[in-house]
Amino acid sequence: MKVIVVGSSHGGYEAVRGMLLENPDAEIQWYERGNFISFLSCGMELYLEGTVKDVNTVAYETVDNAEKDGVHVFVQQEIASIDEKNKSVHVKNLADGSERDESYDKLILAIGATPRRLDVPGKDLENLYAMRGRDWAIKLKQKMVDPDLKHVFVIGSGYIGIEAAEAFAKAGKEVTIVDHNPRLLGNYLDSEFTEKLTQEFKENGVNFVGSVNVAEFVGKDGKVSGVKTDQGTFDAELVVETAGVIPNTSLVDGLLDLDERGRIKIDEHQETSVKDIYAVGDATKVPYAPTGELSSIALASNARRQGRTAAANAAGRELKMTAVSGSSALSVFNYHFASTGVKQDTQEKCGVKGAESVLIEDWAVPPFVSEEAGNAKVYFKITFDPTDGRILGGQIMSTRDVTANINTISFAIQQHATVYDLAYADFFFQPGFDRPWNIMNEAAQAAVRKINK
Repeated sequence: MKVIVVGSSHGGYEAVRGMLLENPDAEIQWYERGNFISFLSCGMELYLEGTVKDVNTVAYETVDNAEKDGVHVFVQQEIASIDEKNKSVHVKNLADGSERDESYDKLILAIGATPRRLDVPGKDLENLYAMRGRDWAIKLKQKMVDPDLKHVFVIGSGYIGIEAAEAFAKAGKEVTIVDHNPRLLGNYLDSEFTEKLTQEFKENGVNFVGSVNVAEFVGKDGKVSGVKTDQGTFDAELVVETAGVIPNTSLVDGLLDLDERGRIKIDEHQETSVKDIYAVGDATKVPYAPTGELSSIALASNARRQGRTAAANAAGRELKMTAVSGSSALSVFNYHFASTGVKQDTQEKCGVKGAESVLIEDWAVPPFVSEEAGNAKVYFKITFDPTDGRILGGQIMSTRDVTANINTISFAIQQHATVYDLAYADFFFQPGFDRPWNIMNEAAQAAVRKINK
């Protein structure tokens, strides 16, 4: 069997590793149009802030290691077209200009998405950056030590924008972050959490402005010098655009069935509308556990599961993609937070109505343990269906890292567990680590009381 995998980020990497596990005798060709494979954009902040020193280590895989496992890796080689009838792809070698055709038995596409760029006057000015991929990581790192750079303007307050703002603030730059959403991280957390994080940003020199529409990039000598918005003009020698992504599906437009936003339609086995062609990653949707519907959730964890699922089915073993809850976590200066599933403030966007929530504020460990010894306040919110108690989502935040609790909530959602199940669930107690009642127990017990009223 000959398998071609296109794309080397999360989904492509897992498709290759999965195929090695499922069918070690398969001939695997792995294509990447860039000159570096398997870069982790989710590790970019660690590189920018100096936690990781070498940008080349921010990766799952190396060419040498993959080839030792028998994978044929092709960098700077682009799949220009697909001939589904003859089961072949046309390859362009971007290094030497040569072209050739390659046959396949199975084709796995991990072609991902590209950063969305604003189509406003001034969009062709210099120093309008994205934050995705190794090349941008290197450029951003250089800007962090540029003595002429004083003002940084970040568009978008999702995870990527938050990471950019924090990294540049720690580098001593004046940072403004804006969003069309009225709240910082408004799609990830409810207002009780975002209010605290907005204040945390302010105390660390980052100015957040919500409900903003960008009208123009202002320039001087061909370089950006400011950003004009409907809430005023801001100084900026660097703009970092993190306003979402666009599916990178031009290769398959007219070949595969796409949805209204250009994402590849797939079945529960990751197979597309064309037999023996599979798709994974940000150019597709995933099954959303709280509702059972398909949803666009661009997370590395989802792409990895899709990659393994595609590999298993391509190798002949039936495997359905696991329903996911959109679980994620991040640190923002002194706070650590995580969330999964449905949020109270944005439930209708998920196709949910009538969900209820309970917010608990308590100490991470018994109060006799001082803050100096590591104790800290924990904020935990559970969202549930009041008709049957089914758990729909959870959010947690503290200056102590308690984010792993959200993995339990994610699993509870996946298993259709209820707050009745969680109220007296068995969690360990040891004063240095937790309370006699874990905060998830407390929240679930409060939810049961709320339902019973």
